[in-house]
Amino acid sequence: MFGLGISTSAAPGADPVGDARAAEELGFDFVSASDHPCGAEPTYELWTMLTWVAAATSRIRVATRVLGVPYRPPAMVAKMAETLHRLSGGRLILGLGGGYSDEEFRAFGLGVPTPREKVDGMVEAVQIIRGLWSESDFTYEGSRYHTDRATIEPKPLSPIPIWLGTYGPRALDATGRLADGWIPSLGFAPPERAAAMRERILSAGRAVECVYNVTFRIGSPAEVDGVVAGMGDGVVAGSAAEVTDRLAAFVDLGFTSMNFTPLGPGPRAQAERLAEDVLPALRAAAS
Repeated sequence: MFGLGISTSAAPGADPVGDARAAEELGFDFVSASDHPCGAEPTYELWTMLTWVAAATSRIRVATRVLGVPYRPPAMVAKMAETLHRLSGGRLILGLGGGYSDEEFRAFGLGVPTPREKVDGMVEAVQIIRGLWSESDFTYEGSRYHTDRATIEPKPLSPIPIWLGTYGPRALDATGRLADGWIPSLGFAPPERAAAMRERILSAGRAVECVYNVTFRIGSPAEVDGVVAGMGDGVVAGSAAEVTDRLAAFVDLGFTSMNFTPLGPGPRAQAERLAEDVLPALRAAAS
């Protein structure tokens, strides 16, 4: 699957719903957005925005990339996810993460979990969510979260994939045990590291979809250089042929699914160039 990352920006001129409609027309398999509710820049709350996106589209799947577990009680996330999955016709991908920004947690009065607590909370969230999707009177006692004879109805009409955005050894091991997908970002997991991380996940012996989250820019040197300056290897940039070759190398590493986030101005035009000039060859390579 190949998806397009859309912005949660609520600034004048931003149109994430229009971007999602365009992505659907261009043939992308899913759209995704990140979860950063705190900040001085105007943004939409992720879940509310993706619900609006799902209502404005008909085929494309919607993915949280990734939902910060500490922001929302896992039992409520289970209920929210079932509702959005049902109302969208089974199009939700639930991406979860232990939580990235300590500053955001502190600002919202949530406390700042340690790295170990973040992983523990993510694991417990997956277990609670899956338990509530499949059982009645579900009781769970964890170090971070618990339920007491909890039931949600209706249960999901079809499986809801859970993707995890993870990097550290304990989190990767949990991904191998529990997740349907793994979605690391190129900027935090460059190819040489990502290959070993992927092997660690797959060593659990389960099928886990590996989805590389890649920031990109397509254009001539003059169009690209100023936009990507200072980003190093955290972005794939260049001509359509150069971008295709770089992404095909990621497929060779085992990332047969990817999420693409356009960098710089003109995100919709960038999505069009990617869909028309890069994705056909990439789909052939992935198949």
